[in-house]
Amino acid sequence: MNPKGHHYIVEASGCAEIIGEVDKMQEILVEAARRANAQVWAVSFHRFPPNGVSGVVVISESHLSVHTWPELEYMALDIYTCGSETRPEVAVDYVLERVRAKHTHVTEITRGLDDGDREFYHSLITWEEQLRANGGHEPDKGK
Repeated sequence: MNPKGHHYIVEASGCAEIIGEVDKMQEILVEAARRANAQVWAVSFHRFPPNGVSGVVVISESHLSVHTWPELEYMALDIYTCGSETRPEVAVDYVLERVRAKHTHVTEITRGLDDGDREFYHSLITWEEQLRANGGHEPDKGK
């Protein structure tokens, strides 16, 4: 089985005020794409009243997108990459570290699986993490 891509869907809570800054969020996601070994093609970010940010980084290998609610200290992050050379987990870790998220709920979807019959399916795993102040991860026990 050779998956076609890896898709991370992340709910991040307790994020720093930086998630309300359009320029900073754009900088963070573009750098995350670079660190994931992806090629950036297009970038579009926008501020929504009163201070939320939505943005997408289109990469050769798919996309990174973000939507933020600074008043709730909440960020929704979506990273999907195809190919064997990309490292989406590196991008996820980088973004979470930069926004100083305190808690995350992550779903990883392995996409484009098939058993040689060209009938594709996906698999998924989900976990939660409490994040330490120093950026390290500490998986929640029993969740």
